[in-house]
Amino acid sequence: MIRRSSMALSTGARLLLAKQGVVRLGRLHLKLVSMLAMAAAMTLANPVSAAADDGVPGPAEDPNIWLEDARSEKALDWVRAENERTLGLLAKDPRFEELKAEALAIYDSEDKIPFVSIRPDGLYNFWQDKANPRGLVRRTTLESYRAETPAWETVLDVDALAKAEGREWVYKGSTCMPPAQRLCMIALSDGGKDATILREFDMATKSFVEGGFTLENESQGGIEWLDQDTLLVSRDFGEGTLTDSEYPLSTRLWKRGTDIADAPELFRGETSDVWSAASLLRDGAGTVHGMTAFRAVSFHETEYYFQKDGEWLRLDIPLKASPYGIVDGHLLFSTDVDWETQGQTFPADSLVAVELEAFKADPNGAPKTLVWAPGDRQTKQGATITSDSLYVALLDNVRGKVVKFDFSDGAWTESAVELPENATIDIAASSDERDEVMFTVTDFLNPTRLFYLDGSTGSMEVLKTSPSYFDAAGMSVEQFEATSKDGTKIPYFVVKPKGMVLDGTNPALLTGYGGFQVPRLPSYLGSIGKLWLERGGVYILGNMRGGGEFGPMWHQSAIRENKQRTWDDFIAIAEDAIARKITSAKHLGIQGGSQGGLLVGTAMTQRPDLFGGVIVQIPLFDMLRYHLIGRGASWIGEYGDPRIPEQRAWIEGYSPYQKIVSGVDYPTPFLWASTADDRTHPAHARKGAAKLKALGQPYYYYEEMTGGHSGGVDNEQRAQLQALQFVYLLQRLAD
Repeated sequence: MIRRSSMALSTGARLLLAKQGVVRLGRLHLKLVSMLAMAAAMTLANPVSAAADDGVPGPAEDPNIWLEDARSEKALDWVRAENERTLGLLAKDPRFEELKAEALAIYDSEDKIPFVSIRPDGLYNFWQDKANPRGLVRRTTLESYRAETPAWETVLDVDALAKAEGREWVYKGSTCMPPAQRLCMIALSDGGKDATILREFDMATKSFVEGGFTLENESQGGIEWLDQDTLLVSRDFGEGTLTDSEYPLSTRLWKRGTDIADAPELFRGETSDVWSAASLLRDGAGTVHGMTAFRAVSFHETEYYFQKDGEWLRLDIPLKASPYGIVDGHLLFSTDVDWETQGQTFPADSLVAVELEAFKADPNGAPKTLVWAPGDRQTKQGATITSDSLYVALLDNVRGKVVKFDFSDGAWTESAVELPENATIDIAASSDERDEVMFTVTDFLNPTRLFYLDGSTGSMEVLKTSPSYFDAAGMSVEQFEATSKDGTKIPYFVVKPKGMVLDGTNPALLTGYGGFQVPRLPSYLGSIGKLWLERGGVYILGNMRGGGEFGPMWHQSAIRENKQRTWDDFIAIAEDAIARKITSAKHLGIQGGSQGGLLVGTAMTQRPDLFGGVIVQIPLFDMLRYHLIGRGASWIGEYGDPRIPEQRAWIEGYSPYQKIVSGVDYPTPFLWASTADDRTHPAHARKGAAKLKALGQPYYYYEEMTGGHSGGVDNEQRAQLQALQFVYLLQRLAD
């Protein structure tokens, strides 16, 4: 996922979203984000049976627990049989091959934007197409990148590496030593799961370093470079080095030429943490200003530390606040809650600065000043730090803008970056060495454009424009508000094809997320436009509470005991769209993945009468055992702990797996997952399908054997998944 900077996301959101590529935090490069960028997880353990007295269903209550063993022969035989049945029903539809070909042409398009990261030796891109399904790491110059067809130099051929080693390698990004970024630790996943190995790579020689740093055990975790011969390593080091959520809790200092098993420990958290690690307080020039550490004590709460005189000093900041970056000699913090300190109150979602040298001398006593506070319905969306400035992407009533911050003449100044209005704007790349930034500007109907800003001159130019993948002529976008159960107004977007009549007969697809402070925003619909809108479908995007569209409180108002508000908001949007005769229950389908899979699962079980089709992608589904499956224990901060009776009561009210019961006519859902998904784990979708089958309810189930949490490792797999889903939608909603 993530091209935009994730600075505005919570610890938990970054854990959930981290997939591949490097997530940048400007100059700070906190260890947390370094590890998230590597996004690795251990090989899945065998399913754990709950203790008899914790109220969590065990084998006696749940006959499908055997499906939690991701790669048992019995489970895989079940998967193969389900795949064969689903492919027989969907892939034989005469529209399937056409839909797949259309999707694959978009994914393999050679004129799509090759997004880049800016490094001292050039612009780097990871590219996948028909000839390179696993991808190329390649680079070019800015001058060449401006050309219609840049001259690319291949740095690493992942297909060739996979063939040579007989492995299903998937590239998961790199962590490079600043400031030159010549030496990097490359992350490789076998089959697409989050778990990676790490190998040292020389970008100048375009080869792995002989006798260099290597970590061949698959693990969640990552590294940070202290210097050319020293790494900070946070991974699975064996017994006692993982949290209950199965993330690292220990960081070691590893010297070149020594055994990692002998590396001394720098920092250790607690097994009850979600994740713990040490990091470096480093600026964009590569200067290290000290050592930091964090303990993610829950999914949305983190303790931060600074090493002072050889001891770890906990920073006196809220659990929902975090360091944000180093700008103009200041260390910035962001807070998701009101922060009362030093006789002043900094509002939630604001930016707070402290002079870096004063912080190093007295981390908790140094004076703090306000840099920025959000206006009404504003929130930070992402940010990056160049050699000179801080650039923050904002959402203003779900519309994008970018603001530049500088410290000069003893005060912080704020200036707007001139970019198109009424669009979604992301920070795509930036330079540590120069004041250079790239932005993406997109909306539902207009192809994405990539802008380049030279901050030193103020010069702005459009570098690249995505091709038009579908005919948007005559199509329109409208924003409406639905009234949720408690009276809250919930916005949603509707993308309609030309000539559509409001008579309730239009096939419509409603999607959303509604969790972890992650916003769902307008973006070019690409394959959805081609496969769905061009065929007369309507696309609806909901902005429910629990997401990040309107800042931290929009999220915090719909978690744990209030999570039902997210489901209520989604149902309210469906009801509102039907009331406006945009569609009707018979023609309304819903789709969501991960937390979004839980969203559509709750909608299906709470209001089965409201939908004609349901696509449940890589979902959370069994919420009474979710803490025992995959990385589930890390998400207790979002949903609650089913082992605690009071909190189990919240979850029992909506857990889709338990809410599937006999005597109810469900709208024939299509559930799909990935065997290699070691984040939400395929057991959730498997068990949902198995329970529907036991009750004699119609359903579809499909599982990719590789691909991890993103669903596919190459464009062929991604195109097939898209075609299966849109055949299903056309059959259920349009035929």
